[in-house]
Amino acid sequence: MTNTSSSNNKKDEAVRFIKFLFFSVSAGLIEIVVFALLERFTLWPYWPCYLIALVASVIWNFTLNREFTFKSASNVPIAMLKVAIFYAVFTPVSTILGNWLAETCGWNEYLVTALNMVANFVLEYLYDRFVVFGKSIDTNKRAKS
Repeated sequence: MTNTSSSNNKKDEAVRFIKFLFFSVSAGLIEIVVFALLERFTLWPYWPCYLIALVASVIWNFTLNREFTFKSASNVPIAMLKVAIFYAVFTPVSTILGNWLAETCGWNEYLVTALNMVANFVLEYLYDRFVVFGKSIDTNKRAKS
C-alpha cells in the first residue's frame, strides 16, 4: 500500500510541476511582451522595463498557481506576503544584476531577461512549493472535488 501511495505522490508532484511550468511559461510570455513593448516604445533604461514586466508576470503566475497548481485555500494576503518576501530579495538582485549585465557589460537585454526568467522559475517553484503553499496544498474546493 505504501508503494501505491508513494507512486501517487510522485505522480501528483509531477503533475503539479508540469502545471507550474505551463503557468510560468504563460507568465513568461506576459513578461516578455510587456518588456518588449516598454523597451521598444519608451526611452527607459533596462531596469524599469524589467521591473514592470516582472510585476505583471508575478501577479498572473501567483493567481493561477494558487488556484490550479497548488490548489491552496490558504489566506490570500498571507500567501501574497510570502511571495512578496521572495520578490523583496529576488527583484533587487535580478534587477541590479540584469541592469549591470545589460548596461555595463553590453549583454543583450532579451538574453538577460531570459536568464532572469529561468532563475525565477526554478527558485519560485521551490519557494512556492515548500514555503508559500507547503502546508496548504490541495485544500481548496477544486482539490476536494
